[in-house]
Amino acid sequence: MTTGLQVIFIEDDELVRRASVQSLQLAGFEVTAFGSVEGASRLIDASFPGVIVSDIRLPGASGLDLLAQCHERAPEVPVILVTGHGDISMAVQAMRDGAYDFIEKPFASERLIEAVRRALERRKLVLENRALRRELAGQSSVAPRIIGRSPAIEQVRKLIANVAPTDASVLINGDTGAGKELIARSLHDLSPRRDKPFIAVNCGALPEQMFESEMFGYEAGAFTGAQKRRIGKLEHASGGTLFLDEIESMPLALQVKLLRVLQDGVLERLGSNQPIRANCRVIAAVKGDMTEHIAAGTFRRDLMYRLNVVTITLPPLAERREDVVPLFEHFLLDAAVRYERPAPLLSDRQRAELMQRDWPGNVRELRNAADRMVLGIIDETGVPLDAATQSLKERTEQFERAVIGEALEQCGGVVAAAADRLQLGKATLYEKIKRYGLAAKGEVER
Repeated sequence: MTTGLQVIFIEDDELVRRASVQSLQLAGFEVTAFGSVEGASRLIDASFPGVIVSDIRLPGASGLDLLAQCHERAPEVPVILVTGHGDISMAVQAMRDGAYDFIEKPFASERLIEAVRRALERRKLVLENRALRRELAGQSSVAPRIIGRSPAIEQVRKLIANVAPTDASVLINGDTGAGKELIARSLHDLSPRRDKPFIAVNCGALPEQMFESEMFGYEAGAFTGAQKRRIGKLEHASGGTLFLDEIESMPLALQVKLLRVLQDGVLERLGSNQPIRANCRVIAAVKGDMTEHIAAGTFRRDLMYRLNVVTITLPPLAERREDVVPLFEHFLLDAAVRYERPAPLLSDRQRAELMQRDWPGNVRELRNAADRMVLGIIDETGVPLDAATQSLKERTEQFERAVIGEALEQCGGVVAAAADRLQLGKATLYEKIKRYGLAAKGEVER
């Protein structure tokens, strides 16, 4: 396993330790084994990139002592405790005290491997979440992350790296929500202009009668209501980058003036004859085929040539499905940071469902779906699933989860009473409670 995550395994019985370590290594995990808590303690701190599996009864410090140490020094590191049959009540208390899971001896290697795999997935998510928090807190001159592994996105990254250090005009072509502003910001953040303003203007959102004053600014008294001088977007972006989204919506009269600014490098505010030096890089974005707008006479061909020195094309998500899951997982982590909620883990089925959808709203729609999933809206998946396509195993698990939840509610959260009602062993029921995430909904033992 090449994740960089590790497993610390603590067991004083040498035969059990060797067999367990071998099983974990065969499953692809990187394992370091110890016979005591004291031997492992030096490796455990808040930055430890992995999980800990420990027997409860050990010479010297016990597994419960280890759990207390981790709670103080590394509270986010998952601890899985291994217990003998007579220590179930002790293990239940340990779960209350923060243990990730417990395994009862004797255990099958599959049970150990599955518990470690789930704990490592949780640890990986926590570490990614922490890294994203650092990235979001420290974002300044660092270019936004362009996530994806499709050939189209690889080509976009190469173009950005090649063009960003220059002042060449760039036209970004892509559907609504495809991430055109992210590309523009990347071009700015990787350019020598990175410390100057990045000004974004949505041409389609500005009323035509306000367009000229917003773009070029005006002097006091230039028109009724102009009580004081206003700096326009072009002037405000001086030294930096002006991003013009939906450039195809720009009125023809303004296209002529913008063309002059691009050609001569000067502008004039409304109500003034004083030329002002305009030193900004213009990046434009468009959706659809610009040749149709030119043929219809709604966009000037000469302006198109000025803007279109380099074209970066962003295909829709439906044409780069291999980017969907990496993007969605990034948005999950981002949403978890913003909403201060845990980031869910995606199942294989959820990944498949995400890739099968067309996402007509592109990256914007995908981000919204990730937000809903973190907020727990729609259902526990955040990705609507057709019940008719669910497997028998999935339907059975849904039914079992509902029955156990109902039994716990009727028994006031007491596991022993619920186990009697369901005619299940207490250890078996507790394992199912843990698997279905029901333990946190109420008291599980008295």
